[in-house]
Amino acid sequence: MGERLDKGGSVEDANSLFPGDHNSVIRKGIKPRNSDNHKEMVITGVTSPTDVFCSVPGRLSLLSSTSKYKVTVGEVQRRLSPPECLNASLLGGVLRRAKSKNGGRSLREKLEKIGLNLPAGRRKAANVTLLTSLVEGEAIHLARDFGYVCETEFPSRQVGEFLCRNHSDPSELYRRKELFLATKQIMKEFVDLLNQDRSPLCNTRPQNILEPNIQRHLTHFSLITHGFGSPAIVAALTAVQNFMNESLKYLEKQLNNYQTSGSTHVPGVDTKKEDQKK
Repeated sequence: MGERLDKGGSVEDANSLFPGDHNSVIRKGIKPRNSDNHKEMVITGVTSPTDVFCSVPGRLSLLSSTSKYKVTVGEVQRRLSPPECLNASLLGGVLRRAKSKNGGRSLREKLEKIGLNLPAGRRKAANVTLLTSLVEGEAIHLARDFGYVCETEFPSRQVGEFLCRNHSDPSELYRRKELFLATKQIMKEFVDLLNQDRSPLCNTRPQNILEPNIQRHLTHFSLITHGFGSPAIVAALTAVQNFMNESLKYLEKQLNNYQTSGSTHVPGVDTKKEDQKK
């Protein structure tokens, strides 16, 4: 996931995110029409989705190291499209224009210059969360930092040993070992799937790897979390995988100690099968 975020690429039209979805609020060459949930807008094609719309200061940075993140036209299109469908007020808050004089009007004028018409009275379509305030660049930055902390600071060995130390019966140790190995396999499949997510982010629009019917749902999650969601889950699961690896090391040590103590048979365990696995 982190690797794909570093690669450059082009951002395709927002309509390509929802193939076959005729309820998109951004459409080319279609006049706006009223809707019960929101008013539609038109892209005139006068700008490229990879163009930088503006730069905004980060919300999570310390004052001594305030970072600025570039917001592309493609990202603005995504924030105005399903599933969020931000209105002018919320978009102004995201772009840090809410407190400026005539901020709403100037934002609408700037949107019109790039071919986006955002009618007044438009209603948002998704619940507002703390993630709503983050632009994609900062959300990705947060996910990377979270991944780094999970990898370097999570006490995988201590937790693994703590949860295994109350199990001393050899048959129970073997059973837990089998459970850990099976869980690792399922979790690897899940992490591998998330690492193939190719949702559009910032100025990138990678070519899809997964089938459209699953990529569409991953893209929905990415749009809601602005790129934070899948990498954060992968980071957390990586910490879990490290915990399981440390648990297996502890179990192997305990089993080896049992075998070297002189016993050649463990009740309820086929030692021949165990030897074959090794």
